[in-house]
Amino acid sequence: MPEQIQSIIANLKSFGVRRLALMGGIAALVMAVIGIASVYLNRPAYETLYVGLERSDVNQIGLVLADAGIGFDVGSDGTSVLVPAGTTAQARMLLAEKGLPTSANAGYELFDNVGSLGLTSFMQQITRVRALEGEIARTIQSISGVKAARVHIVMSERANFRRDEQQPSASVVIRYAGNDAEKSAMSIRHLVAAAVPGLSADKVTVLDSNGNLLAAGDDPSNTSAARTLGVEQTVEAQIGDNIRRALTPYLGPDNFRASVKADVNTDSRQTEETIFDPNSRVERSVQSVKTNEASNQKQASTPTSVEQNLPETQTTTTEGPQSSSQNDRKEEITNYEINSKKIATVSNGYTVNKMSIAVVVNQDRLKTILGKDATPEQIAKRVADIQKMVASATGFDDKRGDVINVSAVEFINGLDGEPIEQPGILAPIGTYTGTLINAGAFIVVVFLVAFFGLKPMAAALTASAKPAAIAGPSFDDVQRSLPTPDAPVAAITAETPAGTLPGARAGGATPLDDLRQKIRPAPQERLARMVDLNEERTAQILRKWAAAPEAVG
Repeated sequence: MPEQIQSIIANLKSFGVRRLALMGGIAALVMAVIGIASVYLNRPAYETLYVGLERSDVNQIGLVLADAGIGFDVGSDGTSVLVPAGTTAQARMLLAEKGLPTSANAGYELFDNVGSLGLTSFMQQITRVRALEGEIARTIQSISGVKAARVHIVMSERANFRRDEQQPSASVVIRYAGNDAEKSAMSIRHLVAAAVPGLSADKVTVLDSNGNLLAAGDDPSNTSAARTLGVEQTVEAQIGDNIRRALTPYLGPDNFRASVKADVNTDSRQTEETIFDPNSRVERSVQSVKTNEASNQKQASTPTSVEQNLPETQTTTTEGPQSSSQNDRKEEITNYEINSKKIATVSNGYTVNKMSIAVVVNQDRLKTILGKDATPEQIAKRVADIQKMVASATGFDDKRGDVINVSAVEFINGLDGEPIEQPGILAPIGTYTGTLINAGAFIVVVFLVAFFGLKPMAAALTASAKPAAIAGPSFDDVQRSLPTPDAPVAAITAETPAGTLPGARAGGATPLDDLRQKIRPAPQERLARMVDLNEERTAQILRKWAAAPEAVG
C-alpha cells in the first residue's frame, strides 16, 4: 500500500469517531452548498414569452415547449410564460405552428357545445354572430403590431313593417404597439368588410385601446388628394432609387445625398377620336339610268284661195311641214364606303408636370478619386459629369421645366464614408450581465469553500501520524485558563511535560490544531473579553494558574 494512503488511514484512525463524523458532515455540507450554488447561480436568464394567458393556454404551451426541448417557467401570477434568453423567437414560431396561444374570444368552437334540442332561431343567430366576431378578432390579432382585438358586428335585419333593410355595421377596438396604427386600421376595415356579407368598408369604425378614433366614415385613401400624394411619393422614391443605383458604385453609399420633388397630375382623362381615310374607299353601290326618246310630227294645211269662199266647192289639202326628233339619256351613280377609325382612350394614370432634383456630393470623396492635388476646375468638371449622369438616370426634360442641381460640399462626420463607430465589446456583454454575475459568484463560492474547507482537510489527511501523549489538564481546561499577557509563555512550557502545552500533542501541533488557532482569536484578546465579562472569575482562574506549579512540584 503506498505511503500516502497509509498516512491518510493512520490520521483518520487517530481522529476518532467523533471527529470523523464531524468531518463527514462538513464534507457533505460543502458538497451540498456547491450543488445548490451551481443550480441556483447558473440558472439561465429568462425572457417573457406571453402574458395575460388563460390556464388552459399555459398548460398547452408548457406541453409543446417540453416536447420541443425548450426550457420554460411560469410566472408567479400563473398567466405568463418565460423562456431562456435567445429562444423567444424559436418558441413563438413553434407555438404559432400549433395555433397557440388561443384567443380568449369565442370562435366557431361555440357550435361544438350547442345542442339542437330547444335551440331557438334567435339563439342560433346570436351564436353565429359571436362566432363570426371571434374568428375576425383572431385574424386581426395575427396582424403585426396588434396585441389584442375585439369586434362587434350588427347584422342586417329586415323587419315586417319596415320598408328599407337595415345595413350591417361593425366596430373594432384594438390594442396596438407601434406608430402606424392608422395604416393598419385601413387594412382592418377592409378585412372586416370582406368577412361580413353586405358590409361596406365605410360602415366599419376602428378605435384603439386609448379611445382614439383611427378610422371611420369614408375611406380617406380613395380621395383625390390622398391618391395624388401617394403617387407623388411613389414617383419621388423611384427617382431617388434610380439616382442611388447610378451613383453608389462610383461614390459609395455614404458620399452623396439626393432629394427629389415631383409635381404629378393624376386627373382622369377620356379621349374619343374619329379618323377618315380618303385614300381608302370601296364601292358600296352602282346605279345606272338609260333613256331613249324618238318623235315624228307631220301637219297638213289647206291653201288660202277664192275657192274657199265658193259654196259647195271642195278644197284640196296639201302637205304641210314635217318634223322628227330623237333623244338618248344615260345616267350612272356610284356610292363609295369611306374608311373611318374611332379611338376612345381612358387614362387613370399620371403625368409628371415638373421635377426638381438636388444632389450633394462629398467633396473629400472627389478629392480622393482625383488625387490630393486636384484643382477646383477638375472638381467642377467631375461635378458636371455627375450632373449628366443624374439627368440621364432620372429622365430629366428641359422642355418640361425640370430643374437639377449638383453641388460638391464637405460632409460632417458620419456621412463622409468614414466607418461609423461600432458598438464596443461591452455592448453584447451587457445582455448577459446577469449570467456573468451568477457565474462569478459561483466561482468565488467554490474557491472559498475549497480554500478554507477542503485544503486544510486534505492537509490533515496527508500529514504523517505521530503518537499522541495527553498529559495534564484537558484542552478545554487549558483554553479556559489562558495566561495573562504579562505571564511568559516559557514559564508555562517549563512546567508542562515534554515541553508542550497542556492538552497539546507530543511532537508538535497538527494542521487541524493550526486551523483552530487561526480561526480562534489570540489569547490576549480572549483574556480581555473574560475580564470584561467577569473580573472575579478571571482573578480566580489566574490564582489557580499561578498555584499550579507549586502543586505539581
